[in-house]
Amino acid sequence: MARKDRTGERKPRQQRRRIPDLGYYLIVTDTEGTERCYFNGLHENLPAEIQDRLVVKVIETKTVGLIGKCVEYTAYDAQYREPWIVLDRDQVKDFDQIISQAYKNQINVGWSNPCFEIWMFAYYGKMPVIPESWNCCSKFSQLYENKTGQKYDKADKAIYRRIKETGDEDRAIEVAESKRNQQIDAGKIKPSEMCPCTTVHDLVSKIRKNVSRAN
Repeated sequence: MARKDRTGERKPRQQRRRIPDLGYYLIVTDTEGTERCYFNGLHENLPAEIQDRLVVKVIETKTVGLIGKCVEYTAYDAQYREPWIVLDRDQVKDFDQIISQAYKNQINVGWSNPCFEIWMFAYYGKMPVIPESWNCCSKFSQLYENKTGQKYDKADKAIYRRIKETGDEDRAIEVAESKRNQQIDAGKIKPSEMCPCTTVHDLVSKIRKNVSRAN
C-alpha cells in the first residue's frame, strides 16, 4: 500500500526513497576531477549489496562557495546526510579561515596540505615533505606510473581502484594519522602550517567503519 504524505494524499511509489542505513556522505569539493573520481570510485568499489545502503554524493563548486553549497545541500534530508568539504591548501588564501568556519557550521573537513595527492602518496607508505602542490602532483604522477603502469590522469575514473589495488589503504590511514600527530607534537596548530598533512583519512576511515557494520 502506498504511504500518505502530510496532506493525506498517497505518495506515488517512485517518490519513496530508501534511507541509506550505513550513511549518506555529502562531499563538496573545490577541484575538478581528482576528488570526484576518487570518492566516486571508492563508492563503486564497495560490495554491490552495500552500495544502496551507503551513499557518497560529490558536488563541485568554487572555493568561496564550499560552505554555502554544503549547507544548501545538507538542508535536504538533513537527518541523515553527513556534510563534508574537501579542499587543498594549494594557493587558497583563506585556507585556515574556511576550515574554521566549516567546523563552526558543523561541517566536517577533509583538507590536504599541499594537495590531495599527498593523501594518495600514503597508499604507498609515505607522505614526503613537498611544500608546493605542483611539485607534489609531479612527484606523485611519477610514483603512480611506476606502481600502476598507467599515466596519472586527474580525471581517471579508475584512479581509486588503481591505488587501492597497488597500494595499501590500511597503511595509508596509519601514515596519515601518524603525520598529523607529528605536526601537532611539533606545536603546529593551523592547517596551513601542517605540511605534509591531511585529514581525508578521517572520512575514508568513517566510510570503512560503516561498511564493516554490514559484515
